[in-house]
Amino acid sequence: MELYLDLRSQPCRSVFMFAKLNAIPFDFKLVDLAKGEQYGEEFGKISPVRKVPVMKDGDFVLTESVAILQYLAEKHASRLPDHWYPADLRQRARVNEYLSWQQMNLRAHGSKVFLLKVGLDSYELSQTVDVLDKYFLGEKLFLCGASISLADLVAVAEIMQPVSSGVDVFSGRPKLSAWCERVKKEVGVALFDEANAAIMTSGGVPQSLREAGLPQIFKDKFKKTFL
Repeated sequence: MELYLDLRSQPCRSVFMFAKLNAIPFDFKLVDLAKGEQYGEEFGKISPVRKVPVMKDGDFVLTESVAILQYLAEKHASRLPDHWYPADLRQRARVNEYLSWQQMNLRAHGSKVFLLKVGLDSYELSQTVDVLDKYFLGEKLFLCGASISLADLVAVAEIMQPVSSGVDVFSGRPKLSAWCERVKKEVGVALFDEANAAIMTSGGVPQSLREAGLPQIFKDKFKKTFL
């Protein structure tokens, strides 16, 4: 199996951590987003979507991080702990609820702050993190219950994006802070740090991007999506 990744991308980090944590063998194929490699001819042959992550399992190619996580969890269900993607209908529904919500909420607002660092976007992020803290986490140890699940991996990958930019999303949210530490412990500090190393250096923004700025194609796509 091949995973096409750039660990500066939140969805890539969640897939990377899940595969590594559960000893799912894969070949790491770097797609450097800062260099625009996702728009290259070779990557286009693999995925016309031109986004990462991409999974290639034999002749089966799958895009979208949530679909990849669900595929891996179901393919390896016989040997993986059930808590990742529970077989119980209602418990799995809770995981799916978060995975559906996060795409246009935590990910969207966290990404804007990471790229723009604008006060208005920080306000939007704060509202979104409040929902994560008060609704999805509440009084539980993890987002969907007493054990870690795919939802927690996806959430922690997203939350680290604004954190790497210097935004303290945990201020005034002690339960969320404790949750993050529990997730880090479950993942393992070494793997957690490995997955987040690319964004935690240079203030979360790769030096090459800080010096040269975002390529125009990224700016145009970002404005179309978020502004």
